[in-house]
Amino acid sequence: MKFSDLGLNENTLKAVEEVGYTEPTPIQEKAIPEILKRNDVMGIAQTGTGKTAAFTLPMIDILANGRAKALMPRTLILSPTRELATQIAECFQKYGKYQKLTMALLIGGESMVEQQKILSRGVDVLIATPGRMIDLCERGRILLRDVRVFVLDEADRMLDMGFIPDVEKIASKLPSMRQTLLFSATMLPEIKALAQKFMKFPVEIRVDPPMSTADTVEQFIVKTNERGKREVLRNLIRAEDVKNAMIFCNRKKDVDILFKSFTKHKFSVAALHGDMAQGARTDTLNAFRDGNVQLLVCSDVAARGLDLPDVSHVFNFDVPVNSEDYIHRIGRTGRAGRTGRAFMLVTSRDFKALAAIEKMIGKKIEEMSRFSVEMDPEPEPKTKGRRCGKSAKQAEAAPKNDAVKKDEKRERAPAAKEKQPAVKEKQPAPEKEKAAVPAAKAANGNKKAKPVQNNRPPKRQNDRKPAETKAFGNAMPAFMMNEIKLS
Repeated sequence: MKFSDLGLNENTLKAVEEVGYTEPTPIQEKAIPEILKRNDVMGIAQTGTGKTAAFTLPMIDILANGRAKALMPRTLILSPTRELATQIAECFQKYGKYQKLTMALLIGGESMVEQQKILSRGVDVLIATPGRMIDLCERGRILLRDVRVFVLDEADRMLDMGFIPDVEKIASKLPSMRQTLLFSATMLPEIKALAQKFMKFPVEIRVDPPMSTADTVEQFIVKTNERGKREVLRNLIRAEDVKNAMIFCNRKKDVDILFKSFTKHKFSVAALHGDMAQGARTDTLNAFRDGNVQLLVCSDVAARGLDLPDVSHVFNFDVPVNSEDYIHRIGRTGRAGRTGRAFMLVTSRDFKALAAIEKMIGKKIEEMSRFSVEMDPEPEPKTKGRRCGKSAKQAEAAPKNDAVKKDEKRERAPAAKEKQPAVKEKQPAPEKEKAAVPAAKAANGNKKAKPVQNNRPPKRQNDRKPAETKAFGNAMPAFMMNEIKLS
């Protein structure tokens, strides 16, 4: 089947032909006709299968007739990350170049003033991340009552990142009469519940079996230890014919540490994670896409939705915590019919996560033993008798040891009492010291002798009782001495 058989108009087909696409992917082949019929569509397909074009191409045809009003977009597309939102905007620019459609991209890290100016002129297509969209809605800078098509892209990623409450809040402001499109790489129970809440009689399109890896990607594991992970990874990259590669870490902190390590060893490397400014993230992706950087050390923010079709290798420096993230990480290579190779470094602490991944993909991952090094000893399993870091044998022997210690204390108690010195009783002052006091008074004559020191605190002056006064004493008041004339 060709794109011309899907019912798209001539201007859209012309733009697709200039991009170089002739045949649609399975998800595009099934989703585009249903969207053009104005049905609600729920598309399930793994990453790298062309889901973005599956909804952008028919939306361009739907929006070809009509005009947007100020602050009232006609279409709203929510994306979980800035990179994916930027890619969707690029798709609209490529496929809609022969249509007179306006577009606005609302993402964090960009000037909100400039974004509001674009909205005030009216836009046909609004592409946004949930956080920035909520911010504009609360400020009253945008009205959503004229939205005719609502798209929720990478719904499972929205769920993982905790955006579903924001999505529900945004959807409550949309008109009830609208077309809703939901696309996801996996179909979780939460996603089904979300679809039932937002959609009316949706057409479900499932292309690939859930949680499957592409056949074009060769997968390997390399056993290592925590101390030697970076050295093993460097040796692996030097031995492989790496054109360009993405290296995934679980934490942003590890991304920075690994980036500094590769820079120190003179590799062509760049870092990408969610805490970077939007301008820096865009420049880093462009440098990697253009071939100016060979290695991209990144977090899971780069695991989905990025248009990087020619990545030769993927290295999992850390085993992903969620098994589903493994699918998306290695999906960055082996795209568009090309082959790719994926490696994962595994330590003794990662066997449980590795078992979950192998169970999910339905096969055992081959080990690349020539790069493996001696692993750290496996952590001892927790037992009921284990406490405070003691082994099971120590825990069993603990009550016996405690009893012995108590007996020893009881035996030593009398001896300890004997060693303790007796408390000294207060002895009366010797007679010589008592006789010295009158002698000192006689020697000093009329001089006042120093008082004998004692342990009693001195009385304060305010505590002394005032002397009693009776009548006038020996003094006669002056008024009683004046003469008194009687008339």
